[in-house]
Amino acid sequence: MATAAFAMIMANSIFAQNYSQFMDVVFGPELTPKLGPMTVHLWINDGLMAIFFLLIGLEIKREFVDGHLSTWADRRLPMIAAAAGMIVPAVIYLIIAGGDLALHRGWAIPAATDIAFAIGVLALLGSRAPASLKLFLTTIAIVDDMGAVLIIAVFYTAELNLMALAAAGAIWLFMMLLNRLRVNMLWPYLILATLLWYATLLSGVHATIAGVLAAFAIPFRRTLAAPDAANSPLHRLEHALVKPVAFVIVPIFGFANAGVSLEVTSFTALTAPLPFGIAMGLFLGKQIGIFSSVWLSVKLGIADRPPHASWTQVYGVALLCGIGFTMSLFIGGLAFSGPTQGDAVKIGVLMGSLLSAILGYSILRCAAPRKRVHGDTG
Repeated sequence: MATAAFAMIMANSIFAQNYSQFMDVVFGPELTPKLGPMTVHLWINDGLMAIFFLLIGLEIKREFVDGHLSTWADRRLPMIAAAAGMIVPAVIYLIIAGGDLALHRGWAIPAATDIAFAIGVLALLGSRAPASLKLFLTTIAIVDDMGAVLIIAVFYTAELNLMALAAAGAIWLFMMLLNRLRVNMLWPYLILATLLWYATLLSGVHATIAGVLAAFAIPFRRTLAAPDAANSPLHRLEHALVKPVAFVIVPIFGFANAGVSLEVTSFTALTAPLPFGIAMGLFLGKQIGIFSSVWLSVKLGIADRPPHASWTQVYGVALLCGIGFTMSLFIGGLAFSGPTQGDAVKIGVLMGSLLSAILGYSILRCAAPRKRVHGDTG
């Protein structure tokens, strides 16, 4: 949050030109003609963010194999809520975009939830939010991340280089073979993951997808929900990445992507279809999609409401899912490359995320806890 705010200050100060020029500094060799010279901004978005996606992949695999999404009963409600929470924002965005086909490429921008920011806001409430709400928000965000990864792979892929794609496939299969052979040392996987990233970069598929694919190949040892296990490579790697990603990579990404000049921003600019569609997709789409799908699921007997959580609290969490900062900015960068549209995307993401965070926090802060009844299971 601090680095995003600092980026906004830099972009609207006498250092605005220095900020922009620093992001465009060429650093290192040209890795692919498609991207051209590797700038600081490209290294952050295509390089460091691959490590971010590696961590997401590790979390997804752990949750599905030995965590809160390990059974279909556990997966049902988060999957329904996450799916509705991606579809409704996209529909709202497309309605506001109207007949402007050039804007339709941004339909997925409001479909993503930023798990770190959403959980961070919920954590500010302390004991006012029952543990079931934090678990519910986490599982929705993890399923949401899966959807975002799939969207990036399918809808934001440029022309494919089939030779490079075949090489990426061969590297990944070799990593899976090492897994099957019970190779528990991490260094062979990390070397191959780097090669997989480069092959994916050359292939035309966004390079960050390599992080998720590499994560699925890392060996995992069931630990009955224990947080760490010395004999589990996945646990070791996830534990090693959590702090660097949270305190270095995500803040750097926020600094590199949140800086937008407000010098010429007017009411007309804020209500233009692109920023307004993104903001309303995040703010209205997420709360409508997630809350209504949870309510219907409970009423139809498909799933149970999170234990010890009132409907007001569930609604507050649905609002927090409208915080789309990291993922939304990332997808926005893939959808629109021009500086004018890029700034509009940032404004829309910041508006929608800020509204969702403030209202979601306020409702959860004021919501009375659900009264527990003897024998109540939620």
